[in-house]
Amino acid sequence: MVTMQFALSLTTALRMAESVFFGGGQQTARRNAWDAVCENRRQARDRQETERVLSRAVR
Repeated sequence: MVTMQFALSLTTALRMAESVFFGGGQQTARRNAWDAVCENRRQARDRQETERVLSRAVR
């Protein structure tokens, strides 16, 4: 729980800094890019887990 609170406060701090240094359009583009990176990582983990399950089922 503490880790989640730290992550949320870190996220908030980074977004505040981002709003100071970058314009609105660039800020949105960075956020969208990061969301895409996170989604790709999630999909890669899902693929790896599926491969593990299927390889165990074949044995």
